[in-house]
Amino acid sequence: MDAIQKKILDSIDQNSVRIADFAQDIYKNGETGYQEFRTAGKVRAFFDSLGLPTEEGLAITGVKATLGGHYKRTVALIGELDGVRCEKHPDANPINGIAHACGHHIQLAALVGSALALSDPEVAAMLGANVAFWAVPAEEHVDADVRDKLIAQGRIRYITGKGELIRIGEFDGVDAVVVHHVHYAPLEADVLIGCNSSNGYVTKNIRILGRASHAAAAPEKGINALNAAALGFSAVAYQRETFRDEDRVRVHGIVEKGGGAVNVVPEEVVVEAMVRAKTIQAIKDASEKVDRAFRGAAYALGAKVEIKDIPGYLPVIAQPPQRPLREAADVLGNMATIQKADLSGHNPLSTDVGDLSQLMPVLGFTTGGCTGTLHGPDFRVVDLPRTCRLAAKMMALTAYSLLKNQAEELKEIRERFHPQLTKHEYLAYMDGAFQ
Repeated sequence: MDAIQKKILDSIDQNSVRIADFAQDIYKNGETGYQEFRTAGKVRAFFDSLGLPTEEGLAITGVKATLGGHYKRTVALIGELDGVRCEKHPDANPINGIAHACGHHIQLAALVGSALALSDPEVAAMLGANVAFWAVPAEEHVDADVRDKLIAQGRIRYITGKGELIRIGEFDGVDAVVVHHVHYAPLEADVLIGCNSSNGYVTKNIRILGRASHAAAAPEKGINALNAAALGFSAVAYQRETFRDEDRVRVHGIVEKGGGAVNVVPEEVVVEAMVRAKTIQAIKDASEKVDRAFRGAAYALGAKVEIKDIPGYLPVIAQPPQRPLREAADVLGNMATIQKADLSGHNPLSTDVGDLSQLMPVLGFTTGGCTGTLHGPDFRVVDLPRTCRLAAKMMALTAYSLLKNQAEELKEIRERFHPQLTKHEYLAYMDGAFQ
């Protein structure tokens, strides 16, 4: 451990109460995607207290503070603003039913804790590149009514916060990102370094139009849109054997509108579905099969169908733990148990970190300290101060290892990286992949 690493650890330890209090305040006041105005304000206030130049209102609620600003290269440290809808969680926001059963309040604690440690003048003087501290909106799935309204107003084009920030150019010039999450499943390790692959997805809005008629007096004059939807779901089920195991396909949906009255043949049914898979091509393949299932079902019953696809998150590309992550883990080795991610594993969940992973190096780690089910009403953080300290230390130490010695490590990682998509290709996919 060198003197700067020790200073980083000491700064976070000395401010442990402040960082944990910040996280607890965020935890108690969850907000949904693109509506995290209070949360964004709290992050902005913390950055302001450190004297960092700060921008806000990026992709509606995003907040970015910058340390440096005059270097050629930049690393972005990421935290996520939103919570998840979980009305049954005992600590859900009573106003909106949003809870931080996702652990994003720990991410934000890591972000502000890193900003606090790295902005110390002695530490900052050792950094050879810019640091962008990013609090990003809308990582969780945005409710359809909120999403559709914002798109119609022209305030967003994409449903994911990171995708929207990529679109408007906020990640132009970023050479690598450091991301954190709490463990998806109970693990003995306090820290897991490296990124497993995970599924991407597309959201489908399926509107089936039939013909209304009295359900008892003249059902033969109607066209039952709900029956067509049910047949569509069955047809999707019959497609499942055609999904390759290695593509890790998941198709799941709900009926948002199932008819108007029980004694009237349903005239309009709206289905919201998600199609997930491990690769972009597998997402497209499964999406086409779902389209065929619902179009065929509608045709069979004489109904019409309108299908609108909204690209969600891209798949996360697995990345092994780079040297800065390993160096940070070594420093924490006598304070926490560390494991490397098993890159042969795959996470069927989705995150918009996948969008970034297609374009730039992602240095990812997860931390423990939580019990229960992620996104569930039983999710708990066992020891909030320790969990926040550990995440903040890991993020700050990783950034320091990337940027010391004139950011040689950041330069090498960027030059070694081969993006799967250019920004132009990414935007083309998001704007027209399923048209």
